[in-house]
Amino acid sequence: MSKNDNREATIRQLYTELNKQGSNGEYEKALKSANKILALDQNELKALQCKLVCLIQLSKFEEVLKFLDRTQSSHDCTFERAYCEYRLNQPEAALKTIQDSDIKPLPPNLKELMAQILYRLENYEECFELYKDIIKNTSDDYDDERTTNLSAVVANLCGEGSKKELLALREDTYELTYNAGCALAGKQQFPEAEKKLRSSEKMCREFLEEDGATEEDIMDEVAIIKVQLAYCLQMQGKSKEASAIYADALKHKTNDHALTAVASNNLVVINKDQNMFDSKKKMKAATSEQAEHKLTSKQKKLISFNNCLLAFFTNQSDCHMLASRLGNSHSDLEFQSLLIRVSQLARDKKYKDAIELLENYSKKQPNQELEVKFAIVQLHLLAGNRKAAVEILEGLGEAKYRPGVVSALVTLYLGLDNKTAASGILKNAVEWYKKNKSTAGGDLTDMWRQAASFHLRGGESETAAKSLEELLKTNPSDMKILAQLVIAYAQFNPKKAQEASKKLPALETLTTASEIDALEATNWMMIAKAVKKKMPASGKTDQSPGTPSSELAKQKKKTVRKRKGKLPKNYDASAVPDPERWLPRYERSGYRKKRDRRVKEIIKGSQGTSSGQADQYDMSKAYNQSKQSPATPAAHEMPTSALGPRQLPRKNQHKKKKGKH
Repeated sequence: MSKNDNREATIRQLYTELNKQGSNGEYEKALKSANKILALDQNELKALQCKLVCLIQLSKFEEVLKFLDRTQSSHDCTFERAYCEYRLNQPEAALKTIQDSDIKPLPPNLKELMAQILYRLENYEECFELYKDIIKNTSDDYDDERTTNLSAVVANLCGEGSKKELLALREDTYELTYNAGCALAGKQQFPEAEKKLRSSEKMCREFLEEDGATEEDIMDEVAIIKVQLAYCLQMQGKSKEASAIYADALKHKTNDHALTAVASNNLVVINKDQNMFDSKKKMKAATSEQAEHKLTSKQKKLISFNNCLLAFFTNQSDCHMLASRLGNSHSDLEFQSLLIRVSQLARDKKYKDAIELLENYSKKQPNQELEVKFAIVQLHLLAGNRKAAVEILEGLGEAKYRPGVVSALVTLYLGLDNKTAASGILKNAVEWYKKNKSTAGGDLTDMWRQAASFHLRGGESETAAKSLEELLKTNPSDMKILAQLVIAYAQFNPKKAQEASKKLPALETLTTASEIDALEATNWMMIAKAVKKKMPASGKTDQSPGTPSSELAKQKKKTVRKRKGKLPKNYDASAVPDPERWLPRYERSGYRKKRDRRVKEIIKGSQGTSSGQADQYDMSKAYNQSKQSPATPAAHEMPTSALGPRQLPRKNQHKKKKGKH
């Protein structure tokens, strides 16, 4: 038998082992068999394909790419290369690999992979069209999965506010119902989205319970639905309920790092400027590297922005660095990141540096000049420089006639005690709005009312009348405005006042007989109360006896009966009360402590002596007897029984220091 025959026999035997190992899922052994075949013959395409499949099944994607770079095979490995690049979070490289391939048109497997890559790259419109084409031209056991993926694309398009005509997909599985709920949430229809998500959760539980899944597996699958439900609740203002769902999802410790990041970020938003220690822990989980590749660009942007705000609220030193990084990576958040840096400088009372930052930004972005100037005004006010704030607001051109700006200028002028300037800005605003009725949009009722009230208080009745006339045009049925206008006219044009007063309703139409009676009754009660309060301490009044108030006072005057104190049954009025009756029993002189029967009589003295001899040798008794003997001097001595227990000397009693009077 020749060497070639032996080699071919060995290869056939290795292929048999390879097929058996691959069928059993023993990919490590199958990989060794494929390597042995390739060692014998490098041109064995089947062995090459088997090796690639084994490496992919073992998630050794980098080894696949290295092997493909080393090997020059006639077999096209576009799918394997692109798939490994996709799994290594290199979607741009994977898309380029497919686009550069010579395979035209793309086979179904490459189309499916390309759709997944486009979804990862957030190119949802192109992905939508590709999935529609795949579903239309393919029919196999994976139709439900493709429809589910298409519904996920539709949900993301709704979140972006796409105007593309989207398909109405079926909702017969929990995944499709979940994506329908996400689509409604993207359209800001949160109550409807909440209903869909609750239905999806119920369907998911029922499906998995029928499939025999464990409670832990069910919790893993339901977690993403519940977190999306919590978001809908949070957007409806139900923060407590949403917070409880987020906390429950984090407690379960799911393996989905993106889900953990989203729930943690949303909890930080609910906490706001409270519970900072917990927010810092949650933000650390939200910004982890494991979640970085699984989050969408929008989610990453919002998490970065919230991280900057948290750094500002906790006064961290890296707040400036985080805000600068946010502005550089997300151009649409450049102004917001600048405001965070400016706020940090203002907190440190570096107002000049903050104003300089804003002025430099205004030069680069002239379209945001108004927002920048408002921020500078706020900084001047924080620094206490009202004049500079007024100058900036006055220099806004026609924008200074906006109701909010007018209100701010009036307040600042009054703070500077310049009523003339405050009146002038209101007059100019009234004139400007008269000339620019077409361009001036919005409800200006409140501004007209405030202007009229201000001028009436300042005695400028003519200017006030102009504001009231404009106000009356918008609300012709408001009698209060008409009455104010009559008052204003009366001060400078009585004829106009008389003409305007004719439009006011008659007095009889304003009140009825029953209302007058009720008012008089209320007035009577008030007079009675007032009379009662004004009565002098002696009880005498200056009113005549016939007045209603004096009669009312007589009726209400009552004699106060004194109650007699209760005495004990055995009370003897002739007996002298015990001087110690208010003392506790254990402090009275006649108190005797009960003898404990368990303690036997202690015999003092040596063994065999009598009790009399024991008393003779008891030094404590001898000391007491000697103390009470007539031989001892007793100056101002009082009997011990005469002294109260509180007057007896106590052990370890310190003298109290006398306070200064």
